[in-house]
Amino acid sequence: MKMLINVPETVVADALRGMAAAHPELAVDVENRVIVRRDAPLAGKVGLVSGGGSGHEPLHGGFVGPGMLSAACPGEVFTSPVPDQMVRAAAAVDSGAGVLFVVKNYTGDVLNFDMAAELAEDEGIRVAKVLVDDDVAVTDSLYTAGRRGTGATLFVEKIAGAAAEEGQPLERVEALARQVNENSRSFGVALTAVTTPAKGSPTFDLPAGELELGIGIHGEPGRERRPMMTSGEIAEAAVDAILADITPRNPVLVLVNGMGATPLLELYGFNAEVQRVLGERGVPVARILVGNYVTSLDMAGASVTLCQIDEETLRLWDAPVRTPGLRWGM
Repeated sequence: MKMLINVPETVVADALRGMAAAHPELAVDVENRVIVRRDAPLAGKVGLVSGGGSGHEPLHGGFVGPGMLSAACPGEVFTSPVPDQMVRAAAAVDSGAGVLFVVKNYTGDVLNFDMAAELAEDEGIRVAKVLVDDDVAVTDSLYTAGRRGTGATLFVEKIAGAAAEEGQPLERVEALARQVNENSRSFGVALTAVTTPAKGSPTFDLPAGELELGIGIHGEPGRERRPMMTSGEIAEAAVDAILADITPRNPVLVLVNGMGATPLLELYGFNAEVQRVLGERGVPVARILVGNYVTSLDMAGASVTLCQIDEETLRLWDAPVRTPGLRWGM
């Protein structure tokens, strides 16, 4: 496979150097693998720290900035960051108001963030943790015990980030993050396999004319493999899988997310089908976001995330945000 890289061993470092050049409002520590808001710490503000394996950009480093994350810790491709990164990030953003770790439910991430929380607390930093586990496709997969953390991570980071920006206390920011996760569900579909720089070829075999329903963001197997379906059929499968798990009582936020290689032309067409299905199922929609936000390198495909919201969480969703990967209202 052709890739726009130098050598696999320097992919993450090279990307961080390029990010630093493009975004001087961020302090990018290439050697220690930490991305921090340059104005951190802010007096009285809860710090939000997240992270995970690289290859899911703009998640997480692209969501560092006003209205969202205070810092992010990128690991190697599809590999958890290490506790030292997380402790360094927490120390860089802690103003005395505490730090919230936003953790996707992957075994390495969970273990390392738990260890980092203990180390940070030993240094006098008050830490709370929220686990994101929104994927309805499978339980207990190659990388996880329980449900995987996927698209809802964006909703959690945005809404909790807005609350922190307002100066809300750690306990409230944590409670909002948990609420958003509990009210969110996701389902993903792969049309092609993912190719990692180290391997240089697809990580699994997905024959022409077939797709994988319920895929994970590292290429983990889904629920089933089927012959290729139309956009409308995929939308029905994804939305119905989500609605089988949760019945929204309120309007929903909708994320139609590309997995990395699917162009916006297709994603907007897929969104039209998702909206059709939601309308047919009687689910009111408050806001829609379409694009590549929680990706899997060069995988073609998409995921759907629904989050039922109330007046406060919708207000926080609409609040200004300015990050490399998400910005409005500023």
